[in-house]
Amino acid sequence: MAENKGLWFLVGLSLGALAGVMYAPQAGERTRELLRSKAGEGRDLMFNKGGDLREQAGRVREQAGDFADRGRQAVTRQIDQFQAAVEAGRQAYREAAGLERKAEPGDGDAASRL
Repeated sequence: MAENKGLWFLVGLSLGALAGVMYAPQAGERTRELLRSKAGEGRDLMFNKGGDLREQAGRVREQAGDFADRGRQAVTRQIDQFQAAVEAGRQAYREAAGLERKAEPGDGDAASRL
């Protein structure tokens, strides 16, 4: 359906341009020159706008990368904090349960085996 609308738009645009050229108040050669000039201006404008859009897209891409990096860093910090809290909880449990014992020489870290 959308393809048909686009086709009918182009047909209407073509017919309108043809009617405009036929009823133009200027001579044929002058009208064709004006059309060529305007087409060139339109092409240049589109080329310039395309370049501007590419630059803007590059800036947006960089910003998105920065946001993603900051998000990864924030998640990493949260994970580190969570792991530290879990370890602190384990240590507090060991101390409260009286499971903490002094490490003996050659015994390694006794608390890490719990």
